[in-house]
Amino acid sequence: MSIWEAERRILSSDVDMHRRLRLSVLFTWLQEAAIAHTEALGMGRDKTLDRGILWVVTLQRATIERLPEYDEQVVLRSWPGHTMHVLFPRYFALETTAGEPLVRASSLWTLTDLRTRKLVFPERCGVVINGTETGEEIPLPSAPRPLPCTETRPFTVPYSYVDLNGHMNNTRYLDLAEDILPAAAEGRALRSVATEYSRELSFGETFDVRWGAEGGSYYITAGEDKPWFRLRLEYD
Repeated sequence: MSIWEAERRILSSDVDMHRRLRLSVLFTWLQEAAIAHTEALGMGRDKTLDRGILWVVTLQRATIERLPEYDEQVVLRSWPGHTMHVLFPRYFALETTAGEPLVRASSLWTLTDLRTRKLVFPERCGVVINGTETGEEIPLPSAPRPLPCTETRPFTVPYSYVDLNGHMNNTRYLDLAEDILPAAAEGRALRSVATEYSRELSFGETFDVRWGAEGGSYYITAGEDKPWFRLRLEYD
């Protein structure tokens, strides 16, 4: 059984104005854990990035008991699921050092050609990751359920949102969502997050973000014929 684990202390730069872990920081940690464990398993950049192949996350899900607060010490664990042809599942658990469950998450990753942006089959680059089962896995993510969109605002992808893959990083969609949604600024407790990324967004690209709400549920999307991305956040 292969499980990656690390302790972290919540720094002032990690939290929002309510002193809770910022959502984009949480998802950055999940991304970093996935990369670190993949490298530890011998499937690092020499098999992917150095050969023009990118790891890309397509779907994510998180269920939240509570978000940790400033100066708390937490433990993050991550492990791979069983590969499904071209999809690489990954699971995460965030807890206090005393074992209190905070967050459970799952994600689906694929391999993409840097030049063509087309799907790469794992056997082409020799990427093999054996899955682990712990019994703590939450269901794998699926496309967020839509809600009617009643609000619209223009958005331009800034330089600081673009990562080494040359597109808007998946964590920055959470910043965009929290900048838009009143529930985040009000400090309401977040209970779940679901995301889907279907199209890359490039530096300087301008588009309309649309969103709507139903009770404590919020749905954010963009795109014309079909969604470029979809997020659904559930608050108390």
